Order: sequence, then C-alpha cells, then structure tokens
Amino acid sequence: MSVTTPAPSAVSAVSPATRAARVFTDSWTIALRDLRHWVRRPGPVVLGWFFPVLMVLMFGGLFGGAIGAPSGGPGGSGAGDYIDFLVPGMFAMTMLFGLETTMTAVTTDAARGVTDRFRSMPMNSSVVVMGRGIADMLDSAVGLAVMFATGLLLGWRGDGGPAGTLAAVGLLLLLRFAVLWVGIFIGLVAGGPEAVASVQILIWPVGFLSSVFVDPATMPSWLGAVAEWNPLSATATAVRRLFGDPGWAGESWVAQHATLMAVLWPLLLIAVFLPLSARTFRRLGD
Repeated sequence: MSVTTPAPSAVSAVSPATRAARVFTDSWTIALRDLRHWVRRPGPVVLGWFFPVLMVLMFGGLFGGAIGAPSGGPGGSGAGDYIDFLVPGMFAMTMLFGLETTMTAVTTDAARGVTDRFRSMPMNSSVVVMGRGIADMLDSAVGLAVMFATGLLLGWRGDGGPAGTLAAVGLLLLLRFAVLWVGIFIGLVAGGPEAVASVQILIWPVGFLSSVFVDPATMPSWLGAVAEWNPLSATATAVRRLFGDPGWAGESWVAQHATLMAVLWPLLLIAVFLPLSARTFRRLGD
C-alpha cells in the first residue's frame, strides 16, 4: 500500500489563519490532557489553591496586630487594616506560587519520555508548551478566585470599583502568564524532577523580599531598594492602588510608577522566556 505525499504547493497553500487554528486546536488538546490529570489526581491541585489561604490566615491572624498597615497609604494601622494591605499582596504572591507546579510538571513529562513522544507527532513544536500554559492559566484563575473569596470572608473589601477590579485582575494574570514561562523554561533545562527542588528554594526569597507582607521602608536601605525593584512588588503595589487599599508610599521612581512597572516587568519576562522555552523544547534530544 503506497502512501501519497502532498505536493509542496499543497502544503504551502495552507493559509496563516488555518495554521493558527491548528496551533490553537492542538494546544487545547494538550491543555485538556493536563486538566484530565488534575481531575484524576486533584489532591496537589487543591493543595495549591488553598496554600495561599493558609499563608493569609497565618500572617493576618498571627502577625497582623503587630505589623499593621503602612502609614503612607489610606487607612491606619492594626490587624484589620493589615488584612486590607495583605490580601492584595497575597493575590500577587499566589501568581508566583504556581511556578513550582509548572516546573515539576514539565520535568516529569521530560523524564518519562512524554515530551519526546509529543515532539515526534506531526504538530507545531510550540503547541506543547502553549498547552501547558493554557492549563496553568486556568488553574491560576481558579486559585485567584479562591483567594478573592478568602479575602472577602476575612473582611477585605476592594473599593476600586468594577474598572479597578478588572484592571487589577488583568495585571495579576499578566504576572502569572509571565511567571509560567519562567517555570516552563526552568523545567525544560532542569536535569530532572530532583533538580527542581533546588530551584524551588529560590521562590521563597523572591516572594518575601517584596512588599507583599511588609513596607520596604522598614528594611535596611539596600534591602528595601531590592524589594522595591522586585516585579512582585510592582504588581502588589499596583493592585493595592487599583483596589483602593493601604499601600506603602515609597519615594523612588519605581515606587511612584508601580502600575507601569507591573506591566513592563511581565512583558520583559515574556519576551525573554517565551521564545527561550519554545527554542529549548525544539532542541530537546539534539
């Protein structure tokens, strides 16, 4: 039985719109695979959703009365005002926490040979990482909704109105979209699932060396400057302003332009790590 190979002219005749549709369809197929895995093993996914909730309860309940909200923002100090300061910051922190899940999933697929099987299929090499990105964004949206519900139960109320709320959610998901490409790239270059554990240790310094939990003005000057330039701080500060919540009133350029930096930092990360991830995936096994 002979196999007829399409003529080159027939292949080249495929329109860009058709190719784009195929890429999206294949990416959605890969995303559905990840979603089915989460349905079969919901434990790690649910734990990822509720771990930030535990962090809010710990910091808000145990340390809120001692820390208080920054004096530079609207509101005063104390545990109640600290919840208004902490919750928007934890929205941003939640977008960072998913990095570990992304790295682990990518390295596990590579170690089990799943990635090699995907590369042997007749589809665009970018759809595998794109599919993983779609699944992670859906997971992050649910996790963010869980955090919103937790904040409301703890008494947090955003006063930014519908427009401010939509803008804040957009900035949070933009940060998550940028972070997931960092996770995909690290997962692809890591030697295996065991190597990811050493990278996970770095997530905590990045998260805590920011304005999520405390005002950087309370830190030593050099450390506070590092915290101000942390991309997580830019998103946390911008989200607090959009929600009308207490925030720190830094005098540096990056503090005064937090909303701008909350857009520029993720775009920079995407511009660097998205093409790196696609290129690394294409070269796996070469």
